[in-house]
This record gives sequence, structure tokens and C-alpha cells, in this order.
Amino acid sequence: MKVGWDNTEVYHNVAKTAQQIAGWVHTYTPWYKTAIRWTLAIGLAHYLIMLGWVPLLNPQKWQNRGKKTALAMDPEQSMGGLFVESVNVSYEEGSLLPEEFSKPELLLYTSYTIQKDDTISTMAQNFGLNQDSIISVNDITNTRTLRVGQELRIPNQDGILHQVKTGDTLQSIAAKFETDSQSIQTANELFPDKLIANTKIFIPGAKLDLTELHEINGDLFAWPVRGRITSNYGFRVSPFTGQGRQFHLGIDIAVPMGTPIKAAMSGRVAIAGYDRTYGNYVVISHHSGYRTLYGHMSVIRTKPGAYVETGERIGDAGSTGLSTGPHLHFTVYKDGRTVNPRPLIK
Repeated sequence: MKVGWDNTEVYHNVAKTAQQIAGWVHTYTPWYKTAIRWTLAIGLAHYLIMLGWVPLLNPQKWQNRGKKTALAMDPEQSMGGLFVESVNVSYEEGSLLPEEFSKPELLLYTSYTIQKDDTISTMAQNFGLNQDSIISVNDITNTRTLRVGQELRIPNQDGILHQVKTGDTLQSIAAKFETDSQSIQTANELFPDKLIANTKIFIPGAKLDLTELHEINGDLFAWPVRGRITSNYGFRVSPFTGQGRQFHLGIDIAVPMGTPIKAAMSGRVAIAGYDRTYGNYVVISHHSGYRTLYGHMSVIRTKPGAYVETGERIGDAGSTGLSTGPHLHFTVYKDGRTVNPRPLIK
């Protein structure tokens, strides 16, 4: 149904509606002001009808209150008047989007240059995407290394890249990411739907593993103590002899004797004991293959098997074992191998 200023149906309904309104207005105006009353009634009737608020013209609108209806501009609109064509995509209150707007779509990219003060969070918000989407399609392994002037690809929809493995099918990948194969097929233009191993495809709506996202954003662990870092992860000159190079398996944080040492992430205490190098030390097992070691404690305040929360006190800083002064030695293991803790700490 089209509604316009030159639509005969409108004139017919204007007359009917104006008659009703004129009757209402009569209650509040003297009988001898008929001309004013009718002028007012006709103008108001026309206005209400054009908005679709009058049941004489659009009775279904009054029956379907509580629903939303999408409207589109008629291509035949002209200077003679505005035409509105109703599009039958009504949906109930409380739903996020009509089905028409959530169909699978082809993956497209735009380019964006990182500006001053941009963060992965603000960029994702500005483009209406999840952080995961921008991180994945740009193969970002550490968001802290993003720099002003760097070019990023911005996808037109949420999702992540997935590397196809031998034996993968659209159906198995869709099941893994809890999506439908048609969305994957459409986004990647997989016609026919044959997959090639070791290539990457886009999975609409998928997200990164939460642990992986924390790793990339550098907020997987909390600081076990706050202090000055006196030795970083990696090769260094021996602090005991001042000669040679040795690989330091963690970071050293100088703090006063007795400073509370806190668990950097929740987990279960695997070891609490003494070592000639680390002195009094604690090892905590975490999810996703992570372990943390806390060395040179003066006092251990936990025991093997205990479950500790992030920030819970597990001991006091000291200088036991092979040490040059009060500090905490902090090591992070991933699947049995040491990794640099710095990019992983909030």
C-alpha cells in the first residue's frame, strides 16, 4: 500500500477522519466558528493519516501495536509529495534483528590506519565489531605492539579466521564453532564447498578462545607484587659473577622484605617447598597449560593441593636461595616451557 498527497484513498479518508475530528473539536469551540473548526480538522486528519496513525486508513496498524515495521522510501517519490511503501518485515518487540538482516553475507574488508590514542577496544567499538574479529583477520599476537600509522583490515562482520586441517569439512568446522555451514560457505565464496588443507577461511560469528584473547591483550595474569623490575626474561650477565651470559627464566621484581606475594591467576598449588636456587618457592597450576613459579620467599603461606584465587596471598617476599637481596623471582610456563611474563601481565 502506498500513501501520498495525490492518492484518492487519502482524500476519501481525510474527509471521514476530518468529520470525526470536527465533531471532537465542536465540543471545545462555538458553533459559529465552523470554518476554523473544519480547517483544523482537515489539517490534523491529513497529518495523522500520513503518519499512519489513523485506523480508518490503516486499521492493521492498530491491531499490530507492539510490533515494529520497517519502512522503505518508494523510488517513485517526487516533488509532488513523499511516498512511503510498507515492507512486510514486522518483528516482535524484544528481538534484536529481523531475519532479513541476519542472512549470511560475503566477507569484505576495508582499510584503516591506526590513529593516536587508538586501542583495540576503541577501534572495535567504533566499527561495531568484537575485538576478536580485528585481532584475528590481522594476525595480531600482541595488541600492545600496535603502532600509530599501522594499516589494519576491517571486516564487514564479526568472526575469526580458521586454518583448515586435513579431513576438515564445512559441517565439522560449523559444528566446532557452533554456526551453520551456509554462513561459512557464503562468507568465503566456497562454491563448490571443497576445502583445501592449510588455507584459512573466515568463520562468521566465531570468537577467539578466551585464554588466547587474554594472551594477546596482555591481561592474562595479574602482578604478583608491585615493584621495580631488576632483571628481565632472557639473556643477561650473571648478577653473581658479573661475567658471562646466562638465560634468565623469569623476571625479578625488587620489593621490601615481607611484601605480600599474591597468586597471579587462580589455580591449584602444585608445589610448595625449598630449592637451592629459588629458596622457598611455590608453583601454581592454571588452566590452558599454564604454570607460575614464585621464588625467594621468606615465608610460604599456602600448601600443595590448595586452590587459590587471583590476588590471594601465597607468601612473603624474601631473599632465600641464590639471591642478591629481597625480591620475587616470577616465572611463567606454557605447556612445560618458559615464556616471557611481561606481555601476559595486566
